[in-house]
Amino acid sequence: MKKTFVYIIYICIGFALSAQTSNTVALLKYNGGGDWYANPTALTNLIRFCNQELKTSMSDNYATVDVGSSELFLYPFVHMTGHGNVVFSSAEAANLRTYLIGGGFLHIDDNYGLDKFIRREMKKVFPEAEFVEIPFNHPLYHQKYEFPHGLPKIHEHDNKPPQGFGLFYEGRLVCFYSYECDLSDGWENITVHNDTPERHTAALRMGANIIQFVFTH
Repeated sequence: MKKTFVYIIYICIGFALSAQTSNTVALLKYNGGGDWYANPTALTNLIRFCNQELKTSMSDNYATVDVGSSELFLYPFVHMTGHGNVVFSSAEAANLRTYLIGGGFLHIDDNYGLDKFIRREMKKVFPEAEFVEIPFNHPLYHQKYEFPHGLPKIHEHDNKPPQGFGLFYEGRLVCFYSYECDLSDGWENITVHNDTPERHTAALRMGANIIQFVFTH
């Protein structure tokens, strides 16, 4: 109990500092061999889009933070992606749980191949919870931009529709998982995947909705 209370204090201090420095977004680094560093231009482009369209003031020099680090508590919004294996130690899972319970938010984007690993590892973080599909009427899809049919389909892999899943703690959405969508691929420089301008814009708008939802709820 005492340790958890100390972590909550760290979260409050960290979020206050991040508000002052505008370093509010971080990329999650994890173990297991998966390419946590995929899509290197994605977050920078999303941040710039949000600063322009939502009038946020985030630094486009986003941070990279280890899942088990105390520095995690400096960032209200953390993004995670990759194609392969993910492994959280028990200490890392406990650290991530404390971060999320205390007010942090994790966006996971399956870059194709992440699904079976991240579902397994997030059960270490919230053994009592399951990913549930977010209904299309959820506020996350209805921020500045309207997505009445949920996530946009950016890249095709298995002829499956895109799905948005969530983990809830005491009624609060603490983790949003975009699956069969390749959302952060769409945030990358448009020449990286030769996406159409329409798909690039749709991806950025959905990302902006996630950011706006996190910082207004």
